[in-house]
Amino acid sequence: MQDVIIIGGSFAGLTAAMQLARARRKVTVLDTGLNRNRYAESAHNIFGHDGTPPGDLLAAARKQVRFYPTVQLIGAGAQLVAGAPDDFRVTTADGETIAGRRLILSYGIVDEMPDIPGFAQCWGKTVIHCPFCHGYEVAGKRWGLLYSSPMSLHGPTLYANWTDDITLILDGHEIPEEERDKLEKRGVKLENAKLVGITHDQGEVRSVTLEDGTEIGLDALYAHPRNRPSADLHAQLGLDMKDTPTGTMIAIGDMQAASRPGIFAAGDLVTGMHSVTFANNTGSLAAMGALHSMMA
Repeated sequence: MQDVIIIGGSFAGLTAAMQLARARRKVTVLDTGLNRNRYAESAHNIFGHDGTPPGDLLAAARKQVRFYPTVQLIGAGAQLVAGAPDDFRVTTADGETIAGRRLILSYGIVDEMPDIPGFAQCWGKTVIHCPFCHGYEVAGKRWGLLYSSPMSLHGPTLYANWTDDITLILDGHEIPEEERDKLEKRGVKLENAKLVGITHDQGEVRSVTLEDGTEIGLDALYAHPRNRPSADLHAQLGLDMKDTPTGTMIAIGDMQAASRPGIFAAGDLVTGMHSVTFANNTGSLAAMGALHSMMA
């Protein structure tokens, strides 16, 4: 019987594993190895590790976690999960069943790429989602923002910290005239037509093409595609969910507790603020939540 089964061994999951290992708890981490930011060449805003490739960070973390004898890392996904506190059961894709007292769900989310030529090839390089993560490298250049929700109307104000050349591609959506006027007064260029293609050079955006034939030279395109949890374990467990502008996440309370006792969640599954730093924070809190629940 494991003390904690962690499903998902990326930044949140490994942080939780480290914290629990140092408390000498028995932990199993299940991981498919498909971290969401594997498309990015480097990760930023990470204390002491700015600019380090995500894969290098994870490789170092796995090595450090393996040092602790109470932790086992299994390279497999979880297919089935059931049970209650002190008797959870997780079945892997290989058919192995693991028993544990507590669960931490940190299996992340999957981005659903739009069917736009060039989008997937540039994702994580110059088609990006966060200016804090990637904006410095393309500061002062030509930026585009692909409209995805009313939240997109606030993007250009934030992006002005990095560039004064911003084009908002409305992608066929209508916006209030009042918002249009505000954006134009800030110097934002507006394009109404749908985005149909991205011209790039090995992932480096050169221009985008709109449905009406307009071609716009760009060096970076900000986009927020729909996303979904990378597994359905939250549904198997009947956990409460919460809507986000681009998908759904697991609803949590204090110390990352999910809506059922004994279950905690961390990483991109629980927040719309997607970054390594936020993932590490939620992983640490989930570990403490699980630990405290076993001390009651």
